[in-house]
Amino acid sequence: MKTLVLAEKPSVAREIARVMGARDKHKSYLEGPKYIVTWALGHLVGLAEPEDYDKKYATWNLEDLPILPERAKLKVLRETNHQYKAVQQLMKRQDVGELVIATDAAREGELLARWIMQMAQWKKPFKRLWISSQTDKAIKEGFASLKPGSQFDRLYESARCRAEADWMIGLNVTRALTVRFNAQLSAGRVQTPTLGMIMDRENEINGFRSQEYETFTADFGEFQAVWRAPGGDSRIFDSQDTQALKNRVDGRKGTIAQVKKSEKVEPHPLAYDLTELQRDANRKYGFSAKQTSNVLQRLYEQHKLVTYPRTDSRYLTSDMTGTLKERLDSVAVGPYASLARPLLRKNLNITKRIVDDSKVTDHHSIIPTEQTVLLNQLNPEERKLYDLIVRRFISLFYPAAKYDSVAITVQVGNDSFHVKGTTVKDSGWREVYGGDYSDDDDERTEDQADNGRALLPDVQQGQSVTVQRCHVKSGRTMPPKRYTEAALLAQMEKHGLGTPATRADIIEKLVSSDTIDRQGNSMHPTGKGKQLIELAAPQLRTPELTARWEAELERIARGQGKPGPFLDGIRSMAKELVSTVKGSKAEYKPHNVSNSHCPDCNARLLEKKGKRGKFLVCPTEDCGYRRSAEKRLSNRRCPQCHKKMEMKEGKAGLYVQCLPCGITEALDKDKQHVNKREQQKLVKQYAKQESIGSNLGDLLKAAMEKKGE
Repeated sequence: MKTLVLAEKPSVAREIARVMGARDKHKSYLEGPKYIVTWALGHLVGLAEPEDYDKKYATWNLEDLPILPERAKLKVLRETNHQYKAVQQLMKRQDVGELVIATDAAREGELLARWIMQMAQWKKPFKRLWISSQTDKAIKEGFASLKPGSQFDRLYESARCRAEADWMIGLNVTRALTVRFNAQLSAGRVQTPTLGMIMDRENEINGFRSQEYETFTADFGEFQAVWRAPGGDSRIFDSQDTQALKNRVDGRKGTIAQVKKSEKVEPHPLAYDLTELQRDANRKYGFSAKQTSNVLQRLYEQHKLVTYPRTDSRYLTSDMTGTLKERLDSVAVGPYASLARPLLRKNLNITKRIVDDSKVTDHHSIIPTEQTVLLNQLNPEERKLYDLIVRRFISLFYPAAKYDSVAITVQVGNDSFHVKGTTVKDSGWREVYGGDYSDDDDERTEDQADNGRALLPDVQQGQSVTVQRCHVKSGRTMPPKRYTEAALLAQMEKHGLGTPATRADIIEKLVSSDTIDRQGNSMHPTGKGKQLIELAAPQLRTPELTARWEAELERIARGQGKPGPFLDGIRSMAKELVSTVKGSKAEYKPHNVSNSHCPDCNARLLEKKGKRGKFLVCPTEDCGYRRSAEKRLSNRRCPQCHKKMEMKEGKAGLYVQCLPCGITEALDKDKQHVNKREQQKLVKQYAKQESIGSNLGDLLKAAMEKKGE
């Protein structure tokens, strides 16, 4: 009997097949003497749509909500139906006696495999491949120690509850908001509180009133010190107080009231989990969270240079200690050779800050694999991310950085002046970063940002000093900063919103639904987002509710909670949220109404952003008209000024117009004046709306007929 192996992607399946000797290639699988390896293309099976329960739900009606089926149904996803049928046929083969789940070793990977098994009615034994890297060695060791499939039943139940909860909350609240306010408004148990945090910050910024202030520095000859109030604030908000201070201390003698010397020991930062890596990549390189996830997946899956990406742990397990030198040896090339090779000549200092089994759940932290790296095979994005991971890994085995810290307090009458200085004794792990490591917190205030690294003389307590000069510096209080993606990820992690694997997608969903906008590296709420957060139910706006749900899902995964009570609570919440929307007296006003009118129904078109620029769309539900907001030039030139004429669209179809001259002409039947780019746009536009086959000529003909030619 043969063993069927189900991977998540074709690329992973090919690697497993190569390592395990399945070399006969077929369209949907690879086969060998012992193993048949196939793949899932992500999810092949998903939760059924409302209309699959009752056809009336195909039309969105407020009175039908909430839609809460007693038992969730599954359906084969249409876009990957062909691959599902192939997997189903393999599962039914008489010579297949066992299944190995080789999807991603995480909650979502477990879910997509179990749903396929359930849909195909798999009744035979199954096991689980649970590995943290895609190297040949890891695959072989994983197959040598397959785990019983039942060991992951609780993980599957947690994933199922998460999926059904998102379906019930997201679908019902989104339909309720969309129908009630006649606009495409999307809400969910994670995306809405995330939007809420962005909106709270926006309200703080809008409500902030900037104030002018001054800081006062006294020059004591060998060093300078800053005046601070008894509470520690260095800001003076009344210039008369500044002048009075100057009159009190200028030229006066003071006394060194305190000299506090201490040695500071700064341990190396912890290894990366996904969220921390996304934050660093955003701060240092401006990568979005999704961009980091995509690049990291390539390093893991294609190049096999790093371990499993979607982890929430920053520690390693004790069974990995024997592999650490091999991993260091694999990265001891190029700029890392001088940093890693000294470690290979001695015993590694492995502490609880590196290895701690109690702090690792499904997967350990992200570190390099034993695969030797060829840096010239990485593109610039991959190189930058790999650099972060390698330097962080190497730094784990360097000693702590040590500093001599000196804090001096000078008393001049009743006024106190303060200065801090730092002397590096041993750069320790900072040597890995050239002494330039920075983990700046985006949330620090301007007062906290003063790191006080002055070079100070050797002074003694009780020593007399004189104020030789006074320096006054003006400033203004600054509002809180808008969230960068790094700061937003930190807040999502803090409040338990989503998981390391889903946070990037949540942010992208908010961007694509036009509720937030990236401006540089800052996240701004749009006019739609500002209204949406007010229209959503209050309990859905804050992170506390979702954080409790995520905690309960984790309890289910550990066997400490049960799916039934959790889903009952979700159903009750869905009813309450829908009821709140139904009873709302608020109004929604589209923030993106353009000056253009729909040629079919004359409604004002809405301007939206897409991957290829701005486009205009008709808000009327049964219309579906849309076009690019950019100028569309035809090949026809104006007979008067000879400039290319702009393509327009009217009820009679396409026409061209010269805006400077005002000359308008209908397009010829043979479409000779429609350039190729415009034809492609028409084809794509029509192909999205109608399913009529793939022949380009047929698509163009159908598209032009639809335009009235």
